[in-house]
Amino acid sequence: MLGMDTPAEGSEGSGAGSSREPSVHQLRLFVALADELHFGNTAQRMFISQPALSRQIRALERRLGVELVARSSRRVELTPAGRALLPEARTAVESVDRIRHVAQSQVRCTQGRLAIGSIGAEAQQPYTRAILAELRTRNPDLRLDVCSLDIAHHVLALTRGEVDVVFLVSPMPPGIETLTLATEPRVACLPADDPLADRTSVTVAELAGRPVVDVPPECPRTWWNFWAVDPRPDGTPVRYGPVVHDVEALFLAVAHREAIAFLPAAARDFFPRPGVRYVEVSDVPPSTAALAWMAKNRTMPTINAVRSAACAVLQRTPAPASDR
Repeated sequence: MLGMDTPAEGSEGSGAGSSREPSVHQLRLFVALADELHFGNTAQRMFISQPALSRQIRALERRLGVELVARSSRRVELTPAGRALLPEARTAVESVDRIRHVAQSQVRCTQGRLAIGSIGAEAQQPYTRAILAELRTRNPDLRLDVCSLDIAHHVLALTRGEVDVVFLVSPMPPGIETLTLATEPRVACLPADDPLADRTSVTVAELAGRPVVDVPPECPRTWWNFWAVDPRPDGTPVRYGPVVHDVEALFLAVAHREAIAFLPAAARDFFPRPGVRYVEVSDVPPSTAALAWMAKNRTMPTINAVRSAACAVLQRTPAPASDR
């Protein structure tokens, strides 16, 4: 599960005894340990035993000639050297990941494969199903690999090249182009016992003071600011609640009265959940569903194929299209 650079547990790789260069696997483990500052949690996250993790970190320290981690019975801390080397280690790991993802993208292109991601209920929407059906009709030899992406990583999967296109909801950061597929109102996702839960509609001002679920840092802030309605029209600061990585965690936080969320109106049909109610928000811009791809890849044959299929479907329907 660690990828192609994963050696056997406890191994330092071929020729490790004489090499002074750290392996990508060791750097990846060090970065994860720096994030967690806990050997047990890191081992679980990286699918490795705790003794093997300790051996790999010690091997990395020997190769670099510095102590990276200060260990004690109660806590784990990075040493000054560890803190200094962490940004470089993180950059090295991310660079290797980018190389791998670019290679995978090129393999998909030459083999006639299209990796398609979707977030939330977008894969089940009528326009998505119509586009995929049109794409298959026009390109019977094109292999479609469709996967569901979580809130935290759906944009990252696109920018890293893990998928070629994504069915998602706007807005997107620079470098990503979109084709608008549909618009719909936004709803507030509230705890079932919220005083406003039985209303047919509410305003943003009426929701002031209620915390909004937050997302991890790898999710574009501009995207989540739109969905959190931050800033509010009257300048009221938004208070954030727990960080969620996927929609199920979002619903759990709402049901437990830890926070609220704003979602496309289709959530009422696709995500009925105990303890959760949906109320339309009357004074916010609508949700925009879109097909997205990296601007630099717009001329790739596979991406051209799905864009052409989407445009053909939109021409047969009243949904507005805006290719930008």
